[in-house]
Amino acid sequence: MKSKVRALAPALLASCLAGAASIAHAADTIKVGILHSLSGTMAISETTLKDTMLMLIEEQNKKGGLLGKKLEPVVVDPASNWPLFAEKARELLEKDKVAATFGCWTSVSRKSVLPVFEELNGLLFYPVQYEAEESSKNVFYTGAAPNQQAIPAVDYLMNEVGVKRWVLAGTDYVYPRTTNKLLEAYLKAKGVAAKDIMINYTPFGHSDWQSIVSDIKKFGSAGKKTAVVSTINGDANVPFYKELGNQGISAEDIPVVAFSVGEEELSGIDTKPLVGHLAAWNYFQSVDSEANEDFIKAWKKFIKNDKRVTNDPMEAHYIGFNMWVKAVEKAGTTDPAAVQEAIIGVAVPNLSGGYSAMMPNHHITKPVLIGEIQEDGQFETVWQTSGLVVGDAWSDFLPGSKDIISDWRRPLSCGNYNVKTGKCSGQNY
Repeated sequence: MKSKVRALAPALLASCLAGAASIAHAADTIKVGILHSLSGTMAISETTLKDTMLMLIEEQNKKGGLLGKKLEPVVVDPASNWPLFAEKARELLEKDKVAATFGCWTSVSRKSVLPVFEELNGLLFYPVQYEAEESSKNVFYTGAAPNQQAIPAVDYLMNEVGVKRWVLAGTDYVYPRTTNKLLEAYLKAKGVAAKDIMINYTPFGHSDWQSIVSDIKKFGSAGKKTAVVSTINGDANVPFYKELGNQGISAEDIPVVAFSVGEEELSGIDTKPLVGHLAAWNYFQSVDSEANEDFIKAWKKFIKNDKRVTNDPMEAHYIGFNMWVKAVEKAGTTDPAAVQEAIIGVAVPNLSGGYSAMMPNHHITKPVLIGEIQEDGQFETVWQTSGLVVGDAWSDFLPGSKDIISDWRRPLSCGNYNVKTGKCSGQNY
């Protein structure tokens, strides 16, 4: 019996030492979660964001890492499956112990993971335009709120193009529905009649657009200038634009302004029939600045493909990641509570040549740009704001929201504070 114990001892010791070494190794790195769909309907948009994060982490490690430690990316694939987003988020926080997570695209995926990040006090940096009506202490919204994209786009079409009839076309989930609810209220407040607003929703991955585009064409034949405001997401955009071309609808006839179509989505389709259609974002690859030139160069070198493009959500990750790094350095720790406090007021360069700052409502300042699609799949900026716009977490145009503000600074520390009642109606949103 003793000989067996003696025989086992070296193996046991080796196992213990290996375990200790593994723990020590883990402690020597700071793990960063990457929560983007690499398969399914949203992979067309999200895969690039995973690659962007890998590039940013690699670049930070070349600078010496963070707090004297290397950053270690932890990549998971929630596969465009909304409940799976929550499972993968929990895995990142409980199993992998990530210090921060960068991820999600659709609002339904963000809504899926939100309770997990709040329960486990994780940090999520969300890089895509969304419908607002939310402010969580655990989420930093580096994409556009409606007042940084949807409202300026409608104003542009109304004031510069003379649009009188409106088609609000979206994918059937929370972001398009809430955004269109807001836009419908906004348009009616501007004097647009209900009969001049057409609203249509289609499922994710929708492919048969013939009858819907025919309806849009008929709606636009009433003698008033008509435009489509598109919140169509993912790979459904490809057959949608193709069908517009098939039915001979040009940008001169019925312009489309899209909120989820950028350079990446255009890179996979023939853009000739799309020339003149529009998109509203806060960044285009065609932006002329030294910072953007450096970013594009770094991206093409990292991805080893000169044909790969950049887009707005990539810039949002660039801004959010650098804000997180700066906040961690400022706090001297990756502890979520300390980072949440340190990040408010942090300003970092954006790719337009200016600086974006994290505001007390966990939204950032951004310029707004309207771009026109060119034959090469790039955008020519046709309009932009004169300065930066502060993201508004709660819309001024919805009755239940206009009296609500968000401020995560102490002593308020509330994402849903009613200025009339003087009450915080929810700890988070």
